Formats: sequence, structure tokens, C-alpha cells
Amino acid sequence: MVKNNVGRDIPQEHADQYGVYDDLFTNVKPYKEASRDLKPVKPTDTKLLGSIREAIEKTGLKDGMTISFHHHFREGDFVINMVMEEIAKMGIKNLSIAPSSIANVHEPLIEHIKNGVITNITSSGLRDKLGAAISDGIMENPVVIRSHGGRARAIAAGDIHIDVAFLGAPSSDAYGNANGTVGKAVCGSLGYAMIDAKYADQVVIITDTLVSYPNSPISIPQTDVDYVVEVDAIGDPSGIAKGATRFTTNPKELLIAEYANKVITQSPYYKNGFSVQTGTGGAALAVARFLRDSMIKDDVKAAFALGGITNQMVELLEDGLVEKLIDVQDFDALSGQSLGRNENHIEVDANFYASPLSKGSAINQLDICILSALEVDTDYNVNVMTGSDGVIRGASGGHSDTSAASKMSLVISPLVRGRIPTVVDSVNTVITPGASVDVVVTEIGVAINPARQDLIEHFTTLDIPQYTIEELKEKAYAIVGNPEPIQYGDKVVALIEYRDGTLIDVVRNV
Repeated sequence: MVKNNVGRDIPQEHADQYGVYDDLFTNVKPYKEASRDLKPVKPTDTKLLGSIREAIEKTGLKDGMTISFHHHFREGDFVINMVMEEIAKMGIKNLSIAPSSIANVHEPLIEHIKNGVITNITSSGLRDKLGAAISDGIMENPVVIRSHGGRARAIAAGDIHIDVAFLGAPSSDAYGNANGTVGKAVCGSLGYAMIDAKYADQVVIITDTLVSYPNSPISIPQTDVDYVVEVDAIGDPSGIAKGATRFTTNPKELLIAEYANKVITQSPYYKNGFSVQTGTGGAALAVARFLRDSMIKDDVKAAFALGGITNQMVELLEDGLVEKLIDVQDFDALSGQSLGRNENHIEVDANFYASPLSKGSAINQLDICILSALEVDTDYNVNVMTGSDGVIRGASGGHSDTSAASKMSLVISPLVRGRIPTVVDSVNTVITPGASVDVVVTEIGVAINPARQDLIEHFTTLDIPQYTIEELKEKAYAIVGNPEPIQYGDKVVALIEYRDGTLIDVVRNV
């Protein structure tokens, strides 16, 4: 075993392969960008094919290769299941899949794992029954969990080499110019698909809206596309927003949001030209509503809002409270429509958004980010991956990326959920190291990381109860008691990469 810098034991074989987490930026070093194999297209060639099966045949997909998908359709996605079903029928085995994230709707992947079609997975997240199956040890090889920025880094650096990317697009022409703002299943930004299209050896666009050439705007250009397939439906647009844009009337969540807004508006970063990423979920969306009211009252305008975009951010843009939106994914239909009509709503890929090895990602310009948590521990480490039972049921997302890069990161969370403490001695799984977490906000008050003495001094007059993180933990335990330790097995079922590619934690079977 090798103990990393957040005190987690990493098995030697995995430490040797990946290295172990040291600190936030030690491993952000120069590198040689990955290359890809290209097949030129001649004037007489056609890219438009008759079926997914024909596309699989044309790419020459075979046992042992790596394929990728994107998650912009979220719970409404049809593409992953369609493609994997056809691959299984063709008898292709031992594939590695590298989707940007995996949703509940992708439960059929379990059978493909059992049947040996899929033997390796790397993704930002795993949920529901698939996450539970992984935690039970269904796979021989551990899943590799990467943040959104970490995945972009891994693709650009060649750690993930994609043989074939199967990318759903709401619209495309027959030559492969694709976007997410036109069509029957508008999802908005294709930011996570764009990075795959740029680096994959072969790219198949799957669309249900074929338009005349040239399709515009162009998110994925024809120069990155080998084949185009038209199908009846690529996804259910109503599933894009499922679970992500939940408005809350919960008094506890509203109080957390009110406190978070006070931290933001009384911080040294709240002034004309500030920047923010607010996230999704009930409390985070409530923060956006409180912040809107404060900005109007204080006559403060933001330069940009970043990340996964919600309709609340679109309203700020259209009301002149935010000058620009930088959009890597959209969490509701209205945001996707805004991308198509607002010139100051800008689509970017995952490399531009959050890669630590780009020549400057957007998050490096971020003043404030608001993040959620399943658990926070007394070292300010955050878990957004495994539940209180140790089962994988979440996603790394952009959590560690934005936390590391922003000037002030807020983690918002109730003190307890049900009968489970949120502030604990030690989180089950470290996704974001405490070195990058600045303020924890709960419904009873806030805790400021002692490493941020500048914020502690600045917030001496903050009209919110302030505690140490240890005091918050004790208050949580006083309500629900000390949590029983989880009984893990010896098998490593998931490797948790920090955004720089080193291992920050592992997940064992439960």
C-alpha cells in the first residue's frame, strides 16, 4: 500500500500505474498531446450510412477496442443502449467504454458486463443499479472515475485512446456537421462530445434530424466525422432535466441557500465583473434565485457564469445581470434553446472548460463556485461519489476541477440527511481534497477552512453563525449518533483519479 497526501491507502499496483495524489498542482506539467489515426474522405465517398450496424462494420470495431459516448441527454439518452445492443448482437467482446457519464437509464450495461461485451469502464459517474452492481464486484477490472476536466486531460494526453466515438447529435447534415440546438431532441451544448470528436480515431454521428448541408451552427465539424447514421430517435428531451433542476420549497434548503448567498455577497469577490458557477439541485438553484435578487438590489453585474447551464443562468443573461454564459452542458431545454439564439451564450468543449493541462481553462478565471456534497469531513475533503452505505451512486463531475481553480469554493449541504450525518470524521471516498474547499455552508451556519485566514478575517462581521468544521461534525453526531463504519471487502472496484491523473482514493466492494 502507498498512502497519498489525503491519507488514503492506494494498492501498490495501482499506485505504480497512476501515481498517487500529492497536492493540487504538483502534477500539472508539460506534456505531448495525443495523436489519432485519420482516414481521409475523397470527393466520391459518402458518410451517410443506413444503420448503426453498418457504422460499426465500417469502423472495423473489434474485440479489445475503446469506444466513447457523451451524456448530454442525461436520463433521456437512447444512444448508448442502442449502440451497445447492436455491438452485443454482432458478438464483439472485451470492449472498454469511456462515456463522459452514465445515468440510471443505462442499466442494460449490466448484462453487457456479465456477457463479457464490456470489460473496462471509465466515466465521471455511475448511478442506480449499475453503480450498485459495480460496488458488488461485478467487474473483474476496477472502473476508473475521472472528473470532467480530468477526462478531457486524459483524452488529450492519450491516457484514454478512443478507437470509435458514437456521438448522439440533435441535428447533423450528411457530411457530419452537428449541433445540439436544432432538432427533435435539443440538448444544447455538445461540450463533452466535442473533445471525443477531436481525438477519437473514428467518429460516428447518430442523429434523428438530418438537415441539408451545411448544418449550422457547427459544434462538431465535418472534419472530425467519419460516418453519419439517421435513426428514429436519439433521446427523450424531457429526460435531460430529470432530477437536475429541482425547485425547492424545503425550509432547510432555502436557509442553506440564503446563507450561501450571504457568503457570496459579503465576500471580497462580489463586485462588478465577478464570475460564478452555481450548479444544480434544489439548494444550488435557490442560491441562484437569492443571488439574482441581491445583484438587482446592489446594482452588481457579473462578467460571466460558467459550467452546466440552467434556465436561472439564462434569465440572468437575458436580464443583463450576466454579460456572458460559458456553456459545456445544459441541464434543461430552455438553456439549450438559449444557446441557439443568444450570441453571448457560448458553447465550449470540456478541454476549454476544465482541463488542468490545457493552455488555460475557463475555470481558472472563476471567482466563486457553489458545489454540493454527500459528505464533508473534518479535513474538508468532499465525497460526491459513494453513499453512506459505501455504494457508488454519484458522479465526480466538475467538482474537484472548479474547487481547485476558483478563488472561493462553497460546499453547500444539510448538516444531516434523514438519520445520516453529512459532516463526518472521514468521508467514505475522497473526490475533492480539502485543500481546495474554502467554505462549508449548512442550515445551522458555516465553517471556513483555516487555510483561508484571509476569508476568516474578512468574514468577522458576517451575520451567519460560524463554527469550526469539528463543531459542525459534533452537532451532526449529536443529532443522529456516531455512524457505524462500513464493512468493505478486499476487492478494489473503482479507482478515483484526481484531475491531474494521480489516484486520490479507491473504492472497495461492499
